[in-house]
This record gives sequence, structure tokens and C-alpha cells, in this order.
Amino acid sequence: MCRNIKTLHHFEPPATEDEVRASALQYVRKLTGMAAPSKANQAAFNGAVEQITALTLGLFEKLEVHAPPRSREVEKEKAAERGRKREAILRAKYMR
Repeated sequence: MCRNIKTLHHFEPPATEDEVRASALQYVRKLTGMAAPSKANQAAFNGAVEQITALTLGLFEKLEVHAPPRSREVEKEKAAERGRKREAILRAKYMR
């Protein structure tokens, strides 16, 4: 899966429609292999993005969650820590 697509469900504050659309766009780009579709494919491409956005927002509304919402700041720090660990491993491996 594309690493640029992030978990958006069950955060405080909730993900915006624009955030969901941006992930849908990344998803469609990844599946089609097209960063920018031709004029002939533009309508199908945009339609897929809109459908995936709507389906995702509908899914978020229907999911039942019993845990407290995730914190964006805590998740951001976890990702930064994973990056630091990954960088340390790569430096140790290649900086011999």
C-alpha cells in the first residue's frame, strides 16, 4: 500500500472530507499508475476519487469503535520515532 495514505478513522478532531479525498486521490493514482490522467481518462479518474471519498466517509459513519479517539499529536510523534529508528538502522548498516 502507498505509504502516503494514512489512517484517518477515529481521530480527534475527525478527519475532514478534504483529507479523505486526498487519500482517495493517492489510492486511485497508485492503482492506475497515473499521477495525472489524460483528458480522455479525467472523468473516470475524478469519478473514482469522488466515489471512494463518499464510500470512505460512509464507512467511517457506520464503524463502531469502543476505544477513545486517537490523538493526532501522539500518532505524529510515534511516526517520528519510527523514522528516527529507521534512520539509525540505515546509518548503522551503510555508514560502516
